[in-house]
Amino acid sequence: MEPQLDVINRDLGNDPEALIRWALDQGSRPICTTNFRPFEAVILHMVARQRPDIPIVWMDHGYNTEATYRFADTLVKRLGLNLITYLPKRSRAHREAVEGLTPGIDDPRHAAFTEEVKLEPFNRALREMAPDVWFTALRAEDTPERARMEPVTRNADGLLKIAPLLHWTARDMYQYLQAHDLPNEFDYFDPTKVEEKRECGLHLQH
Repeated sequence: MEPQLDVINRDLGNDPEALIRWALDQGSRPICTTNFRPFEAVILHMVARQRPDIPIVWMDHGYNTEATYRFADTLVKRLGLNLITYLPKRSRAHREAVEGLTPGIDDPRHAAFTEEVKLEPFNRALREMAPDVWFTALRAEDTPERARMEPVTRNADGLLKIAPLLHWTARDMYQYLQAHDLPNEFDYFDPTKVEEKRECGLHLQH
């Protein structure tokens, strides 16, 4: 960890809005990723309020629930988001016609499935957009791996990764939604994770 980032994590790690302000001053090509899971309105509202035109990058794997797609449309309109969607190179219909239904996490094909529907689209987004600051809604409560992370890190390729809500609890998130009259949606499923506390690999790679 760079000495400056140690200081930032200490001083701003528990102040999401101040951390977002600092991070936006560190680069010229920020992005914010989303999957429109529960509580995503918090990070999207916080970031877009400070940088309304920031690209909101969604890796839409094609297996979201109907409720998630409706929620995404609602938030995009409500917050005026600059949504940029990255899709797998094959449609869900094409993939299932050739390979059958989604492989379970114990199926040896699951790693290739995750690579195709989530990791490759994200890596393509990074190549094409070349961001220098990346905002994410990671929270320590999500998985054991995330509990060991810091709010601010710099990846091997120099990308500054910012998790302003890392130390927030579900209660903190709920209270923010209530305070700003923001919608939420719990009908969500990620086929690359399947289990709530399991990592898909995206944040472990980056």
